[in-house]
Amino acid sequence: MNASVPATVAESLKSTPLEALHVALGAKMVPFAGYNMPVQYPLGVLKEHLHTRDQAGLFDVSHMGQAELTGADVDAALETLVPGDIKGLKPGQVRYTLLLNENGGIIDDLMVTRPAEPGKENTLYLVVNAACKDGDFAHIAAKLKDRATLTRFDTAALLALQGPTAAKTLASFIPRAATMAFMTSAVDNFQGVPVRLFRSGYTGEDGYEISVPAADAENVAKALLAQPGVQPIGLGARDSLRLEAGLCLYGSDIDTSTLPGEAALNWVIGVRRRAEGGFPGAAKILDQIKNGAPKKRVGIKPLGKAPARAHTEVQDGQGNRVGEITSGGFGPSYNGPVAMGYVDSAFAKVGTKLALIVRGQSLPTEVAALPFVPHRYFKS
Repeated sequence: MNASVPATVAESLKSTPLEALHVALGAKMVPFAGYNMPVQYPLGVLKEHLHTRDQAGLFDVSHMGQAELTGADVDAALETLVPGDIKGLKPGQVRYTLLLNENGGIIDDLMVTRPAEPGKENTLYLVVNAACKDGDFAHIAAKLKDRATLTRFDTAALLALQGPTAAKTLASFIPRAATMAFMTSAVDNFQGVPVRLFRSGYTGEDGYEISVPAADAENVAKALLAQPGVQPIGLGARDSLRLEAGLCLYGSDIDTSTLPGEAALNWVIGVRRRAEGGFPGAAKILDQIKNGAPKKRVGIKPLGKAPARAHTEVQDGQGNRVGEITSGGFGPSYNGPVAMGYVDSAFAKVGTKLALIVRGQSLPTEVAALPFVPHRYFKS
């Protein structure tokens, strides 16, 4: 274990298959979602962030949950738990959606894939957040126990290769990777190792997530890191990258108290699902789509140099509390402080002048358009 994690804490933490490699690369390790994870490497968070935007960064996201859901009517079954159009998924297509509770609150956000390979016609592949995976999988298995079977892949590792040179790098090992469309999936092999590729990620950049058997994860990671322009990237830069991209962090920007409309995530609910309903909390969610939500997630741009951290109070010009910051920090690519949070809908218009209460002081801010840095996903 790395000395940066106290022994008493480290004993209770889980390890990813790449932990030894992280330590060998000089990573600072910290507890995250029950795992011992790299927060940064010797390059440092700022340079790791900028390197990912400029070339390619390799992230260990093996702590996330991977599983298959199978059943004769698996599409219809999962649609009783999520608002996304699962029936409309084409073979090899990936979709971002939300696992909802009975009140329409967000239990988790997740990726759902319809595998393209033969024999998987009644199968969906799920990737969920690390801190939520045990609860997510228990919830899905219990709710769908008579309609579908959930199989966890706890021994599978997951790597994320992100950045403008990610496609060229991965294509040197798997040529078809270069022509994969954004939000699609395929199975292939990486130097003889069976892998499942997803052209997706959580940085706002082009890139891939690569599911690989745990026993082969270190060799795959080393092969990618040996390529020109690829650096290991930790959780610190992953957080600043997704914040600049306006992407939610579960537990900070969305949780069970948040409805999709409040989180500015109505786009995940397609036309058919809006017309048919049939997902948890549909009446409340559809009402917010039609009539608006009482609060809304927005970008927040501090007008000074000081960053706005989570839980910072947001006030209007008369000193009334109208919201709260949920994520904030310095945006290295934006070259300034960036934040997201919730404000009363009357104050959600881009350009609205507000105030942040930091250590008792009122600091000027304004509502900003998301994302702060344009997405650069691959367009086929």
